[in-house]
Amino acid sequence: MNYFTIFASKNNIDDIEVKISDVFVKGFAIDKNDNEYLIKSKALFKKYKLIIRVMSEDTNPDYFANNIPGMMGYYDNIPFEDDNLKELVLTQISVLNTVIAIESEKEVNEDQLQLFTNLLSSIGGIGFLSNGTLLDDEGIVIVYPDGQSGPSNFRPHTCTRKVMGQEVTSEEGEQRKNNTIAYLKERAIPYTTSLPQLPPIDACQFKTQEDIARRAVALLIVIQFACDVAQGENVDESREFFVNMLRNYDVDNYLTSDERDFLHTSEPKGKEAINISWQYEAYWTLIWALGFVEKLNFPDEVCDCEYAIQVVSNYESFEQFYLQTTMRSPEEIIDEADKIYRYHWACVDSRIHEQPAPAGMNESIVMERRRGLFWMIGYRNEKWDTISMDT
Repeated sequence: MNYFTIFASKNNIDDIEVKISDVFVKGFAIDKNDNEYLIKSKALFKKYKLIIRVMSEDTNPDYFANNIPGMMGYYDNIPFEDDNLKELVLTQISVLNTVIAIESEKEVNEDQLQLFTNLLSSIGGIGFLSNGTLLDDEGIVIVYPDGQSGPSNFRPHTCTRKVMGQEVTSEEGEQRKNNTIAYLKERAIPYTTSLPQLPPIDACQFKTQEDIARRAVALLIVIQFACDVAQGENVDESREFFVNMLRNYDVDNYLTSDERDFLHTSEPKGKEAINISWQYEAYWTLIWALGFVEKLNFPDEVCDCEYAIQVVSNYESFEQFYLQTTMRSPEEIIDEADKIYRYHWACVDSRIHEQPAPAGMNESIVMERRRGLFWMIGYRNEKWDTISMDT
């Protein structure tokens, strides 16, 4: 099979059938079964068949849960020659909610590729070739598989529904949102009223105090290993030391699958080590929630890493550490989650418009704090490694 895939951010998929019919109106027969289309050419000597499957985040949530994080990881690992373009591509992938997958039994020829490009242009979004090349909505290359930039002047596009989300509204959520917006106004930080409310407290699945405490200790330990990797320390000695620490504190089961793979791979990658090291900022939110940090300061400076280590290293066991924790209220945690959510929108909006983040914010700090806070409130019940960063 040969593949051409269109990814888009759309409010709904109601108009896609019409667009498929318009593109394949001449020389083709179209049979539809639910959201799958069988396209047959009527040419006498060049007969071929295409299968077009249309999926949305509503109709196929498992597809998006399983594939979008992988797509993010794939393009995050490509050595883009233009780092700004990489950020734009990752921003676009983060808001995708519609897929039009085209399968061809035979090798795709130029005429067919032109039809696929016509469909891409009518739908909008980005085109994905099987070799990893990305196309914009005019069929112009955004980036090649080796990271070389194409001629496209690409800018991300998101639908209003993706920005606004499938919002569960409540008086509590509206009040929290309004309080945050008032806070942003005072500090002249951009905001949008269309960014949705966070769910009310009783609709969240808050992590327990013990879960947060064990996650904090496990994360700190794997961060220390990542720092050793990034600084070129002896990997085998470092791994042995930190694996023993995980066992001593009885938190080995609180590593994520990505962290476990990183810890036990024979040659951990420096780039992955740096990414994990940034999670000091996510860890900082955990120890804030546990009462070790008085206040989450404005995200323009990195946290106090030396103190962050001492929070755990002062104690010889998890039990000793846990006895010193004092859990903050759900209201405090979700208020901070709402604030970081709107900080993140301001950072992304500025980046898309090629402007510096407002008020000197560091978007990497914002994203990692969002990871920790959203994980604690159980937002969409997402896992630590795949916390959604859509805005």
